[in-house]
Amino acid sequence: MKKLFFAAALVAAVLIQPVSAQQSTPLSPILNDYYGIKDALVASDAKAAASKAGDMVKAIDGVDMKALPEKDHMAYMSLKEKLAFDARHISESTDLAHQREHFTALSANMGAFAKKANLSNDPIYEDYCPMKKAYWLSSGTEIKNPYFGQSMLTCGKVNATLKSQK
Repeated sequence: MKKLFFAAALVAAVLIQPVSAQQSTPLSPILNDYYGIKDALVASDAKAAASKAGDMVKAIDGVDMKALPEKDHMAYMSLKEKLAFDARHISESTDLAHQREHFTALSANMGAFAKKANLSNDPIYEDYCPMKKAYWLSSGTEIKNPYFGQSMLTCGKVNATLKSQK
């Protein structure tokens, strides 16, 4: 019985993979780490935001340029330094307000990146915060505002749906 349970669990683990793992592109790790920063800021967790931003810097530096189609390569090269700059600043700070300021610029550049390159095979949602007058990206349509966290969690709207840029 234990062997049967173990085998079923193993099959389930293989078949039930995270959507991001199933729908990945060579640039998906950058987007996934960005989503991690966003989620940490939604939770007002400066330490987690710093950690995820450090992961994002590593993902930016670790892109396999040979695996990128020319269009994605050009988009990546045009934004790489800007993305790394803001991710690095977020990773080096535990001041939530400072992290959110850099997240504003990071989100603007990620939005430009998502419009030029294939970051995911799934839709990417561009959300807008009218209080901050700033955008952010999310993987779903539910609004969870990273600029104000719990104090204004659902403030904002989906501004656009960015389809895959194949």
